[in-house]
Amino acid sequence: MDPRKNIYFYYQPSPEVSEKVKKLRELSERYGLKPVENSRDANIIVSVGGDGTFLQAVRKSGFRDDCLYAGISVENQVGAYSDFHVDETDEMVEAMTSEKVEVRKYPTIQVTVDDEAAFYCLNECTIRSSIVKTFVMEVYIDDLHFETFRGDGMIIATPTGSTGYNKSINGAVVDPLLHCFQVSELASLNNNLYRTLGSSFILSGDRTLTLKVVHSGNDFPIVSMDNEALSIRNLRKIEVKLSGKIVKVIKLKDNSFWEKVKRTFL
Repeated sequence: MDPRKNIYFYYQPSPEVSEKVKKLRELSERYGLKPVENSRDANIIVSVGGDGTFLQAVRKSGFRDDCLYAGISVENQVGAYSDFHVDETDEMVEAMTSEKVEVRKYPTIQVTVDDEAAFYCLNECTIRSSIVKTFVMEVYIDDLHFETFRGDGMIIATPTGSTGYNKSINGAVVDPLLHCFQVSELASLNNNLYRTLGSSFILSGDRTLTLKVVHSGNDFPIVSMDNEALSIRNLRKIEVKLSGKIVKVIKLKDNSFWEKVKRTFL
């Protein structure tokens, strides 16, 4: 098995998408690649869908740092992780054969729940109330007790995830070349008893963020990793830090992160 020539297509099955993937398989074989049925056997993993499908492809394949990921959009507009459109096969071939692509390395965060289960996120980790009631968390940066938070929750985003949920609540857009992660509040309550920074803050990749949940009638907050919710009962603590795992993504050279931000938001 030549690991550089094994390609796996991840997608949400539907008659329309399945037909498009069939054509992509035929195209890949024409150019010397071998489609495989299991992501473990591949060194190229291609997501066919939107950004949510790409995040699922990375998660379901285990955040592999020994393979390349690529995103192909089936929507009208390419997304944050996909530079190619499924109906533009000629452009894809031309980009691949004329060295118009490069590999970009995207950081991930590691989230440890109650000192036991560890998860990785490419976009963000979110902890928020599951009922119409605020909850309290003690916030630590390394060993420093930073603040006591009361509100709807928090978003911890990677640089590439900063343009998603994080941006929708006025968090900063962060250059993915920076070795860091961002913490943003969801509807914090500030009064004489509870006081928070009241704005997003960015932590160095050498820092560790710890959130300790204070149980006071809201014992079941929802924790989501990228676009997947976890069912965790009696959550006590979440520890977040930048992980050593890097997701390598095939991108067009002339479509940088900031070019994509400009095209999407300006």
